[in-house]
Amino acid sequence: MTSYTIALNFEDGVTRVITCDDDEKVSDAAFRQKINLPMDCRDGVCGTCKCFAEKGDYELEFYMDESMSDEEAAEGYVLTCQMVPQSDCVVRVPASSAVCKTAPEAVAGEVLGVDRLSDTSFGLRVKLARPLGFLPGQYVNVTVPGTCAHRSYSFSSAPGSDEASFLIRNLPGGVMSGYLSERAAPGNAVTLTGPMGAFYLRPVTRPQLWLAGGTGLAPFLSMLEQLAEQGSDHPVTLYYAVTRAADLVELDRVQALADRIGGVEVITILGAPEDDHPKKGFVTDHLTAEDLKGGDVDVYLCGPPPMVDAVRAHFGTLGIEPANFFYEKFNPTEAEAAAA
Repeated sequence: MTSYTIALNFEDGVTRVITCDDDEKVSDAAFRQKINLPMDCRDGVCGTCKCFAEKGDYELEFYMDESMSDEEAAEGYVLTCQMVPQSDCVVRVPASSAVCKTAPEAVAGEVLGVDRLSDTSFGLRVKLARPLGFLPGQYVNVTVPGTCAHRSYSFSSAPGSDEASFLIRNLPGGVMSGYLSERAAPGNAVTLTGPMGAFYLRPVTRPQLWLAGGTGLAPFLSMLEQLAEQGSDHPVTLYYAVTRAADLVELDRVQALADRIGGVEVITILGAPEDDHPKKGFVTDHLTAEDLKGGDVDVYLCGPPPMVDAVRAHFGTLGIEPANFFYEKFNPTEAEAAAA
């Protein structure tokens, strides 16, 4: 018997990853793992369990027109009570995790090490008690050892491992920054709660344009790891914008992953006027109509709110809207060079 991984993305941003056998319906598998997906008839009649399959292969058994039209099925809608997977899948659930009586998972871990990547950023490596399923681009809440506080960080590591890594901004006076710079030691206990977030890599079916501001590079590292494992037939352009040259961290890793994937162009931008660099200023100073490929492109952006707003306005200036625009905003104290 074959078992597949099904990522259930709830509308409140929580993701739960379950296993489903190749002769099992997704709703039954979810219930077996204590997740109550919206359900009424279980017979493909009422349509209560209608969701959207963003990724994967599956079979749909019986359903009535009143519950779901053939047009909806062709678009990717599914009834989870009639959905039998034939591969790993990602399913968007139009309900909150609370309604489905589930919650983000909490996984224990311990600090493996802290890398001082620059004056402005740390790399945190954590050993997990068990692998935590997530989609590349998503984040978790990480407890700060010795405190009751937690902070949210995107994974910079590949999914499916019992080791996780994070790229963390060094914020003066920050609770996590204080821990990482002064007290962190291997073996310190941490708890990761999640995964969460609607910012994750969808199936790559067209050219990709990725825009990272400062430590907003983290989710793209995870995405690159997945593409390096799975391969890609479409080009990827990654703009990486920071304030100073010293803030350009993990470039060796980025380039190594880009070389493994092939067809990946990495463009770096510095905001500080005193630093010598081929490209200076903001992302929007260098983002062209050619990058948007007439709209046939998926744009992913992780950076401070001004960067998101500036890029969205820049689309209007260029007169081109991308096929998809996915973004994750974080604290505006991050990566001032990225904003326009």
